[in-house]
Amino acid sequence: MRKIIGRCIGETSLVDVSFISKEMPRVGEYVSLKYDGKNVLGMIESLVRGSVSINDQIYDPLTIEKIKAIEGDDHYVKGIVKILGDIDDDLRIPRTPAPPGTEIKVADSDVLKRIFKVDKYGLKLGNLITQEEVSIEVDINKMVSRHLAVLAMTGAGKSNTISVIVDGLLNVNGSVLIFDMHSEYVNTDFGKDKVNVMRPQINPLYLSFGEIKKLSNIPPNAYVQERYFLKAYKSARKSLMQGSPTGKDFIGLIQSKLEGWLAESEDSDAKSTNSADKKSIADVLNKLDHMRDKYGNILSLEAKDTIDSLKVGKANILNLGSVDEFASDVVVSHILRNVLSSRKEFLRTGDGLEFPIFLIMEEAHILAPQNRKTESKLWISRIAREGRKFSVGLCLVSQSPKSLDSDALSQANNMIILRLVEPTDQSHVQRASESLSDDLIAQLPSLNIGEAIVLGLMTRIPTLVKIDEFKGKVSGGDLNIVDEWSKSHKNQEKILEEEKREYEDLGGDY
Repeated sequence: MRKIIGRCIGETSLVDVSFISKEMPRVGEYVSLKYDGKNVLGMIESLVRGSVSINDQIYDPLTIEKIKAIEGDDHYVKGIVKILGDIDDDLRIPRTPAPPGTEIKVADSDVLKRIFKVDKYGLKLGNLITQEEVSIEVDINKMVSRHLAVLAMTGAGKSNTISVIVDGLLNVNGSVLIFDMHSEYVNTDFGKDKVNVMRPQINPLYLSFGEIKKLSNIPPNAYVQERYFLKAYKSARKSLMQGSPTGKDFIGLIQSKLEGWLAESEDSDAKSTNSADKKSIADVLNKLDHMRDKYGNILSLEAKDTIDSLKVGKANILNLGSVDEFASDVVVSHILRNVLSSRKEFLRTGDGLEFPIFLIMEEAHILAPQNRKTESKLWISRIAREGRKFSVGLCLVSQSPKSLDSDALSQANNMIILRLVEPTDQSHVQRASESLSDDLIAQLPSLNIGEAIVLGLMTRIPTLVKIDEFKGKVSGGDLNIVDEWSKSHKNQEKILEEEKREYEDLGGDY
């Protein structure tokens, strides 16, 4: 016999009911109501506790103490249940509200297991917070095709959540590309031969002029510099495409062209190049020197096209830990553009990226910021809008949702929201999601590490989940600072002791 939590009171509606109880249920707990021949599922969204005898009109603590001595812990519990749908009618919202006085019971765990069981292609995220025996699965197809956002404050369990998702996708031979901004996943153990770590290298022949111009830091209004750079770029590219000359890197070829023009301009007989043009050529050469020093390691004529480096059924990890934000923007936008165009080409002609892929954007607020233009932001938004048609899924991961572009975030039809305390983060997320009610938002600060609100098309109803703990090694967690201090102190003492012995062996007085 399932436990009766309480009974409906006051006016009820199709979307929620108020209830009163002498017991203390839990927010997020699932309940059932039987009326009008229906078996209706609901979720407790809010609770308050009060007392008739101890009300807010009493101003003397001693009076409260006397009342408690007489009445004891006489209190009531009031709450609101959100109606989720008729259990026996595919969770359709009933057409009639519950009568006042209707019993509210704890939902049957077997019923919940059926609701959260995905018949085919399910990925287990964890278990219900309120009923741990109930496993929570999400629909993989709907998660990937309709995009996902994983949002939380630092240390709330984002890395573990992503690892659980990636591990689940790999179990069904899923192909994932993680843009690893801080090298968190490079050493993560997803199983033997399941990881393909890629260096952030791009063959400059595959870069557009706009992308390489951005790396060179030539300002948009420097028209003369841009003209000479474009002319040298085209000449160098043509030479490389024709297979000559050898032994030169791409930047070096561009510089050679520019240096040749600068030398010609310094010829006393040369009349075609004025002093302003000479200065522009020299400025471009200086910028190319700076670009070589800063980004020469990511430009290589030996690098394969990133599309050719992707492996099916693996966690492809692009290690961006050693690359600054500026270069990351160029690399990421370049890859996003190629992935989308290659999938389009494959579906059109059969030549291109032949398998669907799930793109996981770590630190998405850096790549797609709210109030700043980036190339990555443009392509993230494009994939968010168009990716479903070409089987390119997107997962935005951020510890600062308020800094994440609202347009891109609103395109994520699924969300896993772990603990969020900052009110501006909460309101930014709520504006992007129609399914996130005020009562669910109110739960975010009270979530423990690894607990999350899961909602969207990938799950039949919003739910509070304790995310499974990933069994493999994850490097994205917090370091044990005290242990690190102790380790460093011991190492320092060891070095000093060795120096002392060496000094004394030489006859000195340490």
